[in-house]
Amino acid sequence: MQAITSIQSIDTLSDGQRSALVRLLADDDPEVFRQIHETILAQGPAARVWLEAHRLSEDARTRRRVRSLIEKLDADAADNAFLGFCLTRGVQLDVEEGLWLLARTRYPDIHLEAYRALLDGYAEEARSRVGDLTSTHRVLGTLNRFLFIQLGFRGNNQEYYDPDNSYLNRVMDRRTGNPISLSALYLAVCRRLQLPVAGVGLPGHFLCRYQDATHEIYVDPFNGGRFLTRTDCVHQLVRANCSLREDYLGPISPWRMLLRAVNNLHQIYQQRGETEHSLRMKRYLLALTKGPSRVWPGSPKRTPDR
Repeated sequence: MQAITSIQSIDTLSDGQRSALVRLLADDDPEVFRQIHETILAQGPAARVWLEAHRLSEDARTRRRVRSLIEKLDADAADNAFLGFCLTRGVQLDVEEGLWLLARTRYPDIHLEAYRALLDGYAEEARSRVGDLTSTHRVLGTLNRFLFIQLGFRGNNQEYYDPDNSYLNRVMDRRTGNPISLSALYLAVCRRLQLPVAGVGLPGHFLCRYQDATHEIYVDPFNGGRFLTRTDCVHQLVRANCSLREDYLGPISPWRMLLRAVNNLHQIYQQRGETEHSLRMKRYLLALTKGPSRVWPGSPKRTPDR
């Protein structure tokens, strides 16, 4: 044990010390493994580089434990990256970037550039279909048919409270999500097409709104891109027994959209009894409200958005 203790005090490990730690990962003694595990994790992200060489170790136990350590290091790095984003970005943050970083906290090994390239591809295909169309309704209708009919993106009514509905990578993998994630996907494509579309945070639901000098069209990505008027939205508020506040129908800030997405996950994990994930989301909520120019927008909802 003395050797382990001395290694723990060293910030930069030699090649020999690294090899010794990896060999000890296969030790049968749980206490030895615990100390070795903690020692390697204490080295931080740098440990991932030299652990990678042992991912395919001939020893099954070493291989399994090395992979577990790499996953833990990746998860910690993703957690720190998203916390840093929440603490340092202003109200007009890049919500797409924020949602990708959030997705990585649950799926640390996802290839973000591949997903971004896929979104680029969606936008290019939509652009080719829109062509020279000038009618706003026809442009949006063409985009909606592509996303919600050909690609098959849809609201997940059967498993509405599945956490995967909130993570963009899983939304794109499964072609299904919740109102915020599908709106985020819609906004990401519209941004690439330079369409004036913003998110609208109705109580319990989330929409998108196209607005220019002559048009105001609300779009419901959760329900196949259905077009709504302002009157339709007012009726929806009345049916939900909500007050008719003007700000409900206006564009929501990117920061508030991200906050709402994280809060939804926090409530879902709480209801599912997944304490570790619930506490993780709570840390993110606190970080978001402590960042630049933040004002806490009231108490979190008791249930996720519907």
